[in-house]
Amino acid sequence: MMLTRFFRMVDGLSWVVVQLAHLSVVVLVVSMIYEVGARYIFNAPTVWAFDIAYMCSGALFLLGVAWTLKEDAHIRIDILRNKLPAKLAGAIEGGAYLFVLCPFFAVLTWIAFERTWRAWMKGEVEMVSPWAPLMWPFYLIIAVGLLTLTLQLASRGLQDMLGIRAPSTGDHA
Repeated sequence: MMLTRFFRMVDGLSWVVVQLAHLSVVVLVVSMIYEVGARYIFNAPTVWAFDIAYMCSGALFLLGVAWTLKEDAHIRIDILRNKLPAKLAGAIEGGAYLFVLCPFFAVLTWIAFERTWRAWMKGEVEMVSPWAPLMWPFYLIIAVGLLTLTLQLASRGLQDMLGIRAPSTGDHA
């Protein structure tokens, strides 16, 4: 079935992108350990540590959000949802994903890719940083994270609306 392939493709993309999020954690930790050593042992702080920290933190969040949705691990309050029949709750949630959140994040994705392209064409650098890194790689990470989230919202919304995904019990610890 065509939809099944789409669901698998989106889940696979989310898995690949969350691996990049894992990599950003490693880069963040290594760079912070290096910065602490350079600053407090050698009295030679880096000019790039702050930039790496905020870029890796942003990457971690945006590259992990689609996988979090796939795993149904987002925090939510289910007071009303738990009182509805499972099929109705799934249809409402699927409709919200497909017709509200998916278009919203699709627009954000478009804006992010335009911003990435503009930064690449202009050679944009971070203006408030003494290191002045190029910004297009960071913007590209934002755009990829948003694209993956948009696709995962579409996949999840379709699954919920078609009733082909088991409803969540909200029992994530």
